[in-house]
Amino acid sequence: MSHGRLHIGVIGAGAVGCYVGGRLVASGVADVTLVGRQWLADAISAHGLTLRELDHDDLVAANDIRFAVDPQAGSTCDVVLCCVKSGATADTAAQLAGILRPDAIVVSLQNGLRNAETLRAHLPQNHVIDAIVDFNVIMRDHAVFQRTTSGPLTIETRREPKHQPWVNALRAAELEVVEVDAIEPEQWTKLLINLNNAINALAGIPTREMILSRQYRKVIAMLLDEGLDVLEGAGVRAAKFRGVPLRVMSFILKLPTPIVRLVIGAQLRMDPEARTSMSQDLERRRLTEVDFLNGEIVSLAEASSRDAPLNRRIVELVHEAEHAGAGSPQLDAETLLERIR
Repeated sequence: MSHGRLHIGVIGAGAVGCYVGGRLVASGVADVTLVGRQWLADAISAHGLTLRELDHDDLVAANDIRFAVDPQAGSTCDVVLCCVKSGATADTAAQLAGILRPDAIVVSLQNGLRNAETLRAHLPQNHVIDAIVDFNVIMRDHAVFQRTTSGPLTIETRREPKHQPWVNALRAAELEVVEVDAIEPEQWTKLLINLNNAINALAGIPTREMILSRQYRKVIAMLLDEGLDVLEGAGVRAAKFRGVPLRVMSFILKLPTPIVRLVIGAQLRMDPEARTSMSQDLERRRLTEVDFLNGEIVSLAEASSRDAPLNRRIVELVHEAEHAGAGSPQLDAETLLERIR
């Protein structure tokens, strides 16, 4: 730590970055700098930053928030939480390589599998940490960041003393942190669960409504089964999802809705208005991360001389929606099934 107090930067501060950074600011355990877009800086300056939990709101005063639009603001940070979209990771890594202190730690809080690998191509390898955000955050008007599902931050275990302060800071900020020795199986599990993000984006409805529709669940289970087949064919191991094997999860998705409601309710707290980040990106006319989620299954299949036609078709449908620039196509489940077969 450069001045006796931990300085944490959040690069690509959007929904997840502002939520995690806001929790750190509210706790007072570290100096925090958020780096993001000018419109968000203006919103926070005008309204402060509100963290909306599943059961309460926390307001972080605007004058408590250090927000910058220039990544150079992260040059003095001890730890940088990288929250940019996967497609921007390489450019961000190159920027960070030119400004960060040599001993700075960079933590990837991103979707997908290869972001930490991309960061390591530009930064000291042993200073880059893999992590998984196992909860969802949506951004509302007036700088309100609403956590909509339960779940921890899962972090690759590092036993060097220099890593303990920032892990302790996250815990002190009332964030659940789970440390694991082998994070790759956890990353594959998160990716397989996130195959539903594209369905949510194409449907244009809240995640809970989608999960409680048996027809949408049929599509999700088809994508999950295909993904599991591809992983098994490639010799790749996925972890359990909150203690449940993913084959069992697929079986549960195919059960009647009342049973699914009970099982999901026992596993996951979810706000009725929750939507996936891909759904939000599509609505905001931004490029999505579909190539780094469903597209990863397609790539793995091709690398092992297999095919993943369902996930490939989903990638195509999301790209069609991106190029149309009209937000979600709001495909009902029957239409979606027809379009991917």
